[in-house]
Amino acid sequence: RQTLDLYACIRPIRYFEGIESPVKHPERVDMIVFRENTEDVYAGIEYKAGTPEAAKLIAFLRDELGADVDASAAVGIKPMTEKGSKRLVRAAIRHALAQNLPSVTLVHKGNIMKFTEGGFKLWGYALAEREFADLTFTWPQYEKIKKEQGEEAANTALVEASKAGKIIIKDVIADAFLQNTLLIPEEYSVIATLNLNGDYISDQLAAMVGGIGIAPGANINYNSGHAIFEATHGTAPNIAGKNLVNPSSLLLSSVMMLEYMGWSDAANLITSAMEQAFSAGEATHDLARFMPNGKSLGTKEFGDRIISII
Repeated sequence: RQTLDLYACIRPIRYFEGIESPVKHPERVDMIVFRENTEDVYAGIEYKAGTPEAAKLIAFLRDELGADVDASAAVGIKPMTEKGSKRLVRAAIRHALAQNLPSVTLVHKGNIMKFTEGGFKLWGYALAEREFADLTFTWPQYEKIKKEQGEEAANTALVEASKAGKIIIKDVIADAFLQNTLLIPEEYSVIATLNLNGDYISDQLAAMVGGIGIAPGANINYNSGHAIFEATHGTAPNIAGKNLVNPSSLLLSSVMMLEYMGWSDAANLITSAMEQAFSAGEATHDLARFMPNGKSLGTKEFGDRIISII
């Protein structure tokens, strides 16, 4: 990620009919997460408690900046830049425009971390209002109209912007967003967020539609064109070679790769074949065991079934 500067981690989350979910209406979950991929904790600096490095940094914070930091603490730094935040939000807005999606939500913890995560929010809004002024309607614009003309005028402006096909740019605190994904998931479409938040958010959303076994991912630099596509889950060496592994996340990652290359017809063939198999209860054991009509297939047998449908 760092070598190729793959600054956007893209994680689409959708429901496949037939897969069991822990929520009542998984079909309402249809989001794509743009997770910042090179800053925040991925570029974080940490020093273990009690080390000379931690003592030196704490002494500087206390003596030079007047910060009240316990001398016995472990310390960490999370770098966030305006450039990094803006290019991630830019990619999210461009995706929403290209796919005719209604909104981009900036998810952050800026109420506490005002200059890192709060900066992400402010930089995102500034980017939208400067580069996409005619194509978006931002929440600060809504608040300004509300303050100057009243709530009714602001609501009218919001409705008119939506009818005109403008992308609504809004934000929400990360903990509130996690609650809202369970209560009102249909209100969210494209999500732009920081690295650590994006990890939590994408895994929760994946669980709502059946688990990370069907969660694909991409790591993209939209400026250079470099891209790597991978499952969002890690490796599973304990079951390697046993014909048990669920290949769905990797298959869907390959779908994302084909779409990125412009081979949409090929991508759609794979997706529709997986939809048909899942609807018939045909899946690897980790998914099939929860399906009312589940038919457990090995990795090879599931792959053969997908090929036969295609």
